[in-house]
Amino acid sequence: MRTFVLRARAAPTDSQALLANVGGDAHTEILAHTLMNSLFVAQSHRDDVIVHLVLESTRDFSRTITFTSTDMQHIGGFHERALLAKVARALDVSQGMDKEQERAVEPGIQVRTISFERLVKELAENHQLYVMDRKGTPVRSMDFAANPCFLLTDHIPMPKKTFGSLARLGAEKISLGPTMLFASQCVVLIHNELDLAG
Repeated sequence: MRTFVLRARAAPTDSQALLANVGGDAHTEILAHTLMNSLFVAQSHRDDVIVHLVLESTRDFSRTITFTSTDMQHIGGFHERALLAKVARALDVSQGMDKEQERAVEPGIQVRTISFERLVKELAENHQLYVMDRKGTPVRSMDFAANPCFLLTDHIPMPKKTFGSLARLGAEKISLGPTMLFASQCVVLIHNELDLAG
C-alpha cells in the first residue's frame, strides 16, 4: 500500500466553513486536488492507496479523515465538488466526538479525532515515513521501502519542531526538486516514481 498524509493546518473542521473556503484563505481545494491525484488515474482508480487528511483549524480536536481506495464504492465523481462533499460529510459525522474516537462514514471512509502527531506515531510502527524537504535526498535516487508513507502539508509549512519529532520516528527527507510544489503535484511525482520502480 501507498499511504499519503496531508496535514491541512488551515482547513476548518466545520463542514460549512470548509466548503465556503474553497478559493479562500484556507485553500480547502487543496484537499480535493490531493485526493484526486492520490486516488485516481485515467478512467479508473488506484487499488493500493490510503490517504489521511488531517484538518487542524478547530475549536476542539483535529479531524483525520481516511480514504482507503480498495474499500471505496460510490465516489460520485473525481471532480472537486464531489470530493469535498465526501470530506464535508465526514466532518458532519464527526460532530460530538470526543478525543481519539473513530467513526465510519461510508465504505472506505473513516473519521477520527486524532492529531497529526498521534497519527504519524501510529503509522511509524509499520510504515517507513518520508517527509518532503527541498534539501532531502533526491527522489530519483531513493530506494523506497515496501510500505511507504509520505507526509505532505498545505500552503502552511510544517513547524520546524515537527521535523525533529519526525526524525526521531525514523522519517527520511526526500526532495522532488528545487521548486516548492503543491501537495497534489507532489503526489503525482511520487506515484510516478513508484510506478516506474515497479
